[in-house]
Amino acid sequence: MPRVSDEYLEQRRQQILDAARRCFARQGFYETTMQDVFAESGLSAGAVYRYFKTKDDLIQAISASALGQLGGVIEDALAEDPLPGLDEIAGRIATAAEEFSGPDGPARIGPAAWAAALHDPKVAVIVRDVFGALRTQWATAVRRMVDEGRLAEGTDVEAAAAALFALLPGFLLQYLILADIHADVLRNGLRALLRPAALSPGTPADGFPPARGSS
Repeated sequence: MPRVSDEYLEQRRQQILDAARRCFARQGFYETTMQDVFAESGLSAGAVYRYFKTKDDLIQAISASALGQLGGVIEDALAEDPLPGLDEIAGRIATAAEEFSGPDGPARIGPAAWAAALHDPKVAVIVRDVFGALRTQWATAVRRMVDEGRLAEGTDVEAAAAALFALLPGFLLQYLILADIHADVLRNGLRALLRPAALSPGTPADGFPPARGSS
């Protein structure tokens, strides 16, 4: 029997994840069954179960993928010198969230996962891991700003990271439900609130550019 290539296995795995994500985005976690995923993917039960034994496994994989993409935004920023300001990092994350918020996008699954985590211990573990990793990356950015003198010595790094992390779910809910906000609004709002040293280099000290679409 010929050996199946790693590339083929990864393509099949991604096919299942894409199908599950579309089902979750349309129907929600609890309304979606594994049978729905079989039908959406066009694969047999055996083929799907080879990769994912339960619906929780699918939720975990989709959440981890989304985290990897959002976390990559902060990782890329941390690799830059000088470090972009907190306004710019948050704006980049918000831009990525917008890109993931299409009709079948992974960002649309986020609020459903957060709600499920309140009363489903298995989902709660998944969401805690995702939230904790992203908050840790924010803490790294804040700590570096303290070390560089761009935030005050003695800044509570963990508290600041928790506050910055809170921007993402708040932005996403406004973007999906109110539909009157975009990444530039978040970026410019932070520019109005933060001390100049914490902003991106070159940001005007006396104000900020108007948000996209404003007059």
